[in-house]
Amino acid sequence: MWDAITKPEFTAKYFHGAHVETTAEVGSPFRYHSPDRSSLWGDETVLESERPRRLMVTWRSLYDPELAGEPPSRITWEIEAQAGGFSKLTAVHDQLEGSPKTAASVSGAGWMMVLSGLKTLLETGRPLVDA
Repeated sequence: MWDAITKPEFTAKYFHGAHVETTAEVGSPFRYHSPDRSSLWGDETVLESERPRRLMVTWRSLYDPELAGEPPSRITWEIEAQAGGFSKLTAVHDQLEGSPKTAASVSGAGWMMVLSGLKTLLETGRPLVDA
């Protein structure tokens, strides 16, 4: 599960084609590049990293100028091992009080499509939607 969040060969298959670039170390960059790598969709910072169970990263959507103008929020990924070799993933996107447009874009279908794509990829080895 950790690799699926931090490695481009996974994120490109479920995160709107985005290629992640990070070492996932606290204080290091966490960047999302467009599918053709011609633009930067997110230039974030790793706030907490407890491999392989918790990762907290700042969040600003640079692909849209209105969203990019809002203060950063954050996303926390928590991974809990479950019986039978499964994992439970909890994604919490918070600190959105000063970022109403970002809040609207990540609520509802925003994160649900990403998380559904991640689940499908991990369960079947195939993307939910072709990137």
